[in-house]
Amino acid sequence: MSLAALEARVAADLAALDHGKPSWVRPRREAYDVVIVGGGQSGLGAAFGLLRERISNILIIDENPAGYEGPWDTYARMITLRTPKSITSIDLGIPSLTFRSYWEARAGAAAWEAIDKIPRRDWMDYLRWYRAVLDLPVRNDVTLERIEPQDGGVHRLHVTGAGAPEGGTILARKVILATGIQGGGEWHVPGFIRAALPASRYAHTSEAIDFAELRDQRVAILGGGASAFDNAQHALAEGVAEAHVFLRRPEMPRVNPIRFMESSGLVGRFAGLDDAGKYRVMESFFRRNQPPTNDTFSRAAAYPGFTLHLGEPWESVREEGDAVIVETPKGAWPFDFLILSTGLVTDPKLRPELAELADDILRWRDRYDAPADLANPLIDAHPYLGAGFEMQGRDAGAEARVHGLFAFNYSALISLGLSAAALSGLKYAVPRLVEGVARQLFLDDREAILGDYEAYAELEFVSDGLTGERRA
Repeated sequence: MSLAALEARVAADLAALDHGKPSWVRPRREAYDVVIVGGGQSGLGAAFGLLRERISNILIIDENPAGYEGPWDTYARMITLRTPKSITSIDLGIPSLTFRSYWEARAGAAAWEAIDKIPRRDWMDYLRWYRAVLDLPVRNDVTLERIEPQDGGVHRLHVTGAGAPEGGTILARKVILATGIQGGGEWHVPGFIRAALPASRYAHTSEAIDFAELRDQRVAILGGGASAFDNAQHALAEGVAEAHVFLRRPEMPRVNPIRFMESSGLVGRFAGLDDAGKYRVMESFFRRNQPPTNDTFSRAAAYPGFTLHLGEPWESVREEGDAVIVETPKGAWPFDFLILSTGLVTDPKLRPELAELADDILRWRDRYDAPADLANPLIDAHPYLGAGFEMQGRDAGAEARVHGLFAFNYSALISLGLSAAALSGLKYAVPRLVEGVARQLFLDDREAILGDYEAYAELEFVSDGLTGERRA
């Protein structure tokens, strides 16, 4: 099957599902029913889900140029995705929209059997195709700067960028923050590094790094998660002379808890746990590191310039001449550049777009007092979301201000598990989000809808050929 034939099949499948019928939502003048912030996989899937629910007055905005949304062609440096290739996600159960169908249309069924995992850049090509074949309404080069709640259940979005509308504002009844892993906070740079070194001597793995400038140089990578080894193999492939990966743990992480979550029902049914159960699972998840894939580690380790330092946390860093000195319990090491695979911190206070609302947002620490042996302030700072990813207020006034905001990003991790920014969870998360948004839209307008229902008098039975008398 060719790609053109697949696209015809997508159109036929959607027609058979009666896709594209008019919206049932009562229009609001000048306001979108839903604005989705972020045009990556989560935002695209959310938009398609809303359209399937006949909520069509929607817009996706993304700060990146068209085709470069998300990490896949920007800062991601793995060769393949880490998830099993068989996992489905934003196809929403439509076989012709799966990555497998797309891949086989491009390369054939045998090519699908030949790959172990989905190549990263091919996944981005699939997302570009998905957006185009579904004709999703994306406006690129638009950055959300601030969300300002308005009277009447509307939010004013202050936006900038080449694609921003004249006046720099967009009105929306519902706002979905489909802003990825970092969308609930910020990437973490340890304070002792920030204080000791100029920004030119280090970069987080989430940043653009000019590896051509690092050719033949010595690079140190802090962190034992999968992205550390993604960056090590990439740096060595780009000509870095040495890549040293430092872990504070005495052994490599070997167990990937996500694989159990995917096979046990925990991804799809996590929301059914009580608060104690959710906290317990996620406290364990935070203690474990996702190991690199075997092929990524082997690729890095095959280079003569690769060195693994186990049980060597960084105690301090300093500039000394042309070098950066990294002090560990086992000695001092000179490098030319540092790469930090140090994760992220989730906290609404760190998000500039939520500056006016951060204190209103209900957190886990407001609702659940964890046992002392499990308590984790990083977990406690997460927003405490409703069943449909909706943000909730700390009191009645705060509830009114945050009403209509949905956190469809990694900040949903504690409330709803691997869902909004995790490929493994999107097949479950998108329908849950869509139901949450649709329910709010309906209940916001329920009095008007019920009034229209009571007044409804359109004739359906119009035959006048019967008199009501039966003849023998």
